[in-house]
Formats: sequence, C-alpha cells, structure tokens
Amino acid sequence: MESELLLHSGGCHCRRVRWEVKAPTSVVAWKCDCSDCSMRGNIHFIVPSERFKLLGDSDQYLTTYTFGTHTAKHTFCKVCGITSFYMPRSNPDGIAITYRCVDPSTLTHVEIKQYDGKNWEGSYHSSGISSYSKVNSEKAN
Repeated sequence: MESELLLHSGGCHCRRVRWEVKAPTSVVAWKCDCSDCSMRGNIHFIVPSERFKLLGDSDQYLTTYTFGTHTAKHTFCKVCGITSFYMPRSNPDGIAITYRCVDPSTLTHVEIKQYDGKNWEGSYHSSGISSYSKVNSEKAN
C-alpha cells in the first residue's frame, strides 16, 4: 500500500480549529474501543508531530482533556466540541488525526485496524501501533 506524501488540511466542525498535516494519501487508521474513543466514535491515523501544523489562531479555541495516565492529550474545540486531532498515549511524539476531520479529496484510502483500548497495555505490545507514526510518514519513501 504505497502512497505519496501530501499536505492534507482539516479541522473541526465550526472551522475555528484548522491544521495541515503531511501524510500519505493512503493511511492506516485505528478504531479504538477505550472509554473515550468508543464514546466519540474516534478513528485516527498517527503522524510524527513535526508533520503537523496548527493554523492561525486555532490554539485559542482548543481545550484539553486527560484521564488515566494523563499521557494522551485529548484536544477538542471549545466551540463545537470536535476532537480533530490529539496527542496519543501510544505515540507521545506523534499526533493522532481524526481521519473524518481531513478535508475531502486528499485521502484516497484508509485501512481501518481495531485497537483493543479496553486492554490497552496488551494491545499496545501486540498491535504494533507504536510504529504507525513512522509507517504513515515513511510509506511514500
């Protein structure tokens, strides 16, 4: 599943939070069933943080929620409540992009894998999720 690196744009529902991310056009995304992701219906792909850029004054509309180990930083828009990206526990040096928050037409393929977030530690070691920020950025190479 080779794919070229492309600049994707996206953000929240009210468009106050906007960002750009360099990622392949074809990504591996994770559907997690932890207590937070399952309630939000979150499915995300992970990229290295240096490939993510928050645009304009988006930061003034963001707030953050943490729980459990407080490693993941679940950011969401203060106005519309959408989590368009966050800092994942599985890849603390990466950014988890909610794939449905990417503007239409730049993602050509999304392979969705299940992540057993209810059994986080076991799934972390068996799923290989910790390597996906590198996979989603180096696929094009």
